[in-house]
Amino acid sequence: MSELFDKSLRTLELPRVLQMLSEQAVSAEAKQRAMAVRPETEREEVERLLDQTDAARTMIGLRGSPSFSGVKPVAESLDRADRGGSLNTRELLTIADLLTAARRAKEYFNADAAEKTAIDHLFLSLHGNRFLEEKIKRCIVDEDTIADAASPELADIRRHMRAAQTKSRQILQKIISSPSYAKVLQETIITQRDGRFVVPVKAEHKGDLPGLVHDISSSGATVFVEPMGVVQANNEFIELQAKEEKEIQRILAELSAEAAAHREDIQWDYDAMVHLDLIFARGQLSYKMNAARPALRRDGGIHLRRARHPLLDPKKAVPIDIQLGDTFDTLVITGPNTGGKTVSLKTLGLLTVMTQCGLHIPVADQSEISCYEKVLADIGDEQSIEQSLSTFSAHMVNIVSILQEADRRSLILFDELGAGTDPVEGAALAIAIIQEARSAGAKIAATTHYAELKTFAMTTAGVENASCEFDVETLSPTYRLLIGIPGKSNAFAISRRLGLPEKVIQAAQVQMSGESVRFEDVLTELEAKRQALEKREQEANRLYAQREEDARKAREFRAQMERAKENARSRGEAEAKRIVRDARSTADQVFAELSAMRKAQAKAERSMNENEARAALRRTLNEAEEAISKRDARQEPIPKPSRPIAVGDLVEIPGVRTPAEVVSVGKDGTLQLKSGVLKMKAKAGEVRLIEDDERAARKPKNAVTIRQNADRALRTAASRELDIRGLETLEAEGVVENFLSAAVMGRLDTVTIIHGKGTGALRKAVHDILRRNKAVKDFRLGVYGEGESGVTVVTLK
Repeated sequence: MSELFDKSLRTLELPRVLQMLSEQAVSAEAKQRAMAVRPETEREEVERLLDQTDAARTMIGLRGSPSFSGVKPVAESLDRADRGGSLNTRELLTIADLLTAARRAKEYFNADAAEKTAIDHLFLSLHGNRFLEEKIKRCIVDEDTIADAASPELADIRRHMRAAQTKSRQILQKIISSPSYAKVLQETIITQRDGRFVVPVKAEHKGDLPGLVHDISSSGATVFVEPMGVVQANNEFIELQAKEEKEIQRILAELSAEAAAHREDIQWDYDAMVHLDLIFARGQLSYKMNAARPALRRDGGIHLRRARHPLLDPKKAVPIDIQLGDTFDTLVITGPNTGGKTVSLKTLGLLTVMTQCGLHIPVADQSEISCYEKVLADIGDEQSIEQSLSTFSAHMVNIVSILQEADRRSLILFDELGAGTDPVEGAALAIAIIQEARSAGAKIAATTHYAELKTFAMTTAGVENASCEFDVETLSPTYRLLIGIPGKSNAFAISRRLGLPEKVIQAAQVQMSGESVRFEDVLTELEAKRQALEKREQEANRLYAQREEDARKAREFRAQMERAKENARSRGEAEAKRIVRDARSTADQVFAELSAMRKAQAKAERSMNENEARAALRRTLNEAEEAISKRDARQEPIPKPSRPIAVGDLVEIPGVRTPAEVVSVGKDGTLQLKSGVLKMKAKAGEVRLIEDDERAARKPKNAVTIRQNADRALRTAASRELDIRGLETLEAEGVVENFLSAAVMGRLDTVTIIHGKGTGALRKAVHDILRRNKAVKDFRLGVYGEGESGVTVVTLK
C-alpha cells in the first residue's frame, strides 16, 4: 500500500470506522487487529471476507454471538512452560479460560446445519481440552488459593495442619482460661507472631509463664510469649507449611507440563478464537449500522442505492444514490457550499474501502461496488505554513502524486478541483487534470463551483453532471444528490430572499455575459421540469403503495377467515371428544358398580339390577351420540356414495382421517368396520365411501395392507414438537390429546409442547391434560435454551 493510499484512507476517515469495529470486538488482540485492517485489492479475497461477515451476521441473528471473554494471550506462558518453567496460578487460569471459551465456541457451532458457511472451518479447527481445563479449575480455586482436591498429598498435609492448629489453640485456650494465669496475662486472647501462636503476657510476669518470647509491644508493657506446651505443635505446623508450599509448587509444575504438552493446540485455539472474534465484530457492526452486503463487480462500476455516511447520525443523514462507471467514468458534482458535495464524495470513497475491508455498508439492497487497487483522495484544506504552501499549492502537491499513481484500477476523488486560484485558469486546469486522469483509465468523481466544468460535463462523452439539491424557498440544502442535472447557481435568488435591493441584483445580471444568462435560464427551466416530474413520480408511488396495502389487507382478511373456520372446527372436535370421554367415564363407573352388585346380590336380583344398569348406560351413550350427531349436523354434509356400500369397500368417518374397511353389512344397513386393530359399527349414512379412483390413488405400489398403511401414517404423523400458542384452552385440549396419541403410536419417548408464557392459563390447561393422560410418565417446564416456562417437556411411558 502506497503512502498516498494510506493518507487517502485517513482523509476518508476509515480509522474512525475501524475504531467502531474495534469497539465490537471483545479480546484485546482482536481490537488491535481491527485497528490494523486495511482494504484488500483482490476481488476473490474481498468476497471471502464478505462471506465471513455474512455468516457471522446470520449466526448472531439466530443464536447470538459466542463468548470471547476468556480469550487472552497465552504464548509467553506456553513458551516458558515449554522450556520447563513453572507457571503461576494466574497464567494457568488464563489457559483454562481460553480452553473454556474454545469449548463453548465448539458447542455454539451447529455442525449439522444444512447450509455451510465461510467460517465453519474455524469452528471445526478448534481443539479444546476439557480434561486439562477441568483439572486446572479443580486444582486452582482462584489466584491465591489451591484447592485441597489438587492432590491427595496436599489434602493430607492440610488435614495435619488443621490438627496442629487445633492442638495449639486448645493448649492456649486452657492457659487463658485458667484462673492461675489471670494476673500474668495482659489480655485473655490468642494471637500470632511470625506465624506462631502466642499469648500477651505482662512484662513484669514474663517469668511466670515459661516459653519463648517472640515480640514486645511498643510500650514495653507486654511481651508475646509462646508457652513451652505449644512449641512442639507450632513447630509441627511450620514444618507442614513448608511441605504444603513444596506440594503446591509440584502441582503447578505438573499443570504447567501438561499445558506445554498441548502447546500447539492451545496456541491454535487462541489464534482461531481471535480470528472469530474479529469476524463476529464485523457482524455486530453490520447490525449496529443496519448495513448490507453490496454485490462485487468486475468492470470498475459503482452503483450505491440509498447510501448513508456511516459516521453521520442515521436519523438525520439523507440517503443518496451514486452511480459511476456504467455509461460514464467521470462524475462532476456541483452545488452551493454546505450543500453536501464533500459528504457525497467521502461517502463514495469510504463505502468503497469499507467493502474492501470485508465490512457491510449502510446501503439498500442491489447496491454494487468494484474493487480498486488504490482509492486516492484530495479532499479538504491542507495549506501548510511550515512548508510555505498555500491551499492551492497543497492541493497541487496531492494532485501531482495522484496523477503519477493513477491507472485503470484507481478511484480518484477531487474536492473543489482547481479552487484557490484565478477562476479562468483554475477551471481550465481542472478540465486538463480530469482529462489526464481519464486517459490513465481511472474512475473519477470531482466537486466544483466552476460553470466551465458543467459545460465540459454536458459536452464530453463519458462525463456526467450531478448536483446537490438546494431549496431556494427555505434557503437550505436538501442534501440529495441528483445525477444527470448540473447544479444551478442560486446566488441571485438567495440574495433576493435575503433582502438585497432589486436594482443591485439587476446591475449584477447586466455584468453577466449573454451566454451565462442563457445557461442559467436553461438550468432553471430544467429544474422546474425535474421537480414537476418528481411530484408526479411521488404521486404514482403513493398510489402504488396504497394498492399494495389494500391487497395486503385483503390477504390478511382472507387468512383470518380461514383461521376462524379452522378454529371453529377444532372447537367442535374438542367438544365432541369431551362428550365421549365423559360418556366413557360414566360407563366405567357404572360397570364398576355392576361388578360390586354381582358380588353382593343373588343371581336373579343381580340380573335385574344389571338390566337396569345397562338401560342407564344405553341412555348415557345415546345422549353422547345425540351430542355428537348435533355436532356433526353443523359440519358439512356427507356426500352420497355412487353405489351401495359393500363388503371390502374403504370408508372414512368424518373427523377421522384414517380409512376403515367394511367387514360386513347387516340387514338393517349397519356396517361392521375395521381399522387396524380397532373395530366399530356405523350406519351407511354416517360414513363416506372412498370411491374406486380415490382408492386406487391411495393404494401403495407394493400393495401393503390397510393396517400397515395406518401404522405407517401414525409413525409419519408423530412429531416431537407441538405449538399451541394462540389457541383457546378448549381448542388446545383436543389438539394436545391427538398429539399425544400420535406420539404414543409413533413410539416417541419425549415430546415438547410450546404453549408460551402469557397469563399461564394455557400452561395450566396443558398440565391438567397431562396429569389425566395415562400414557404420560412425567413432564416438566423447559430449562434455559429450551424455552423455559414457555414450553413443557413430556416423557412418555
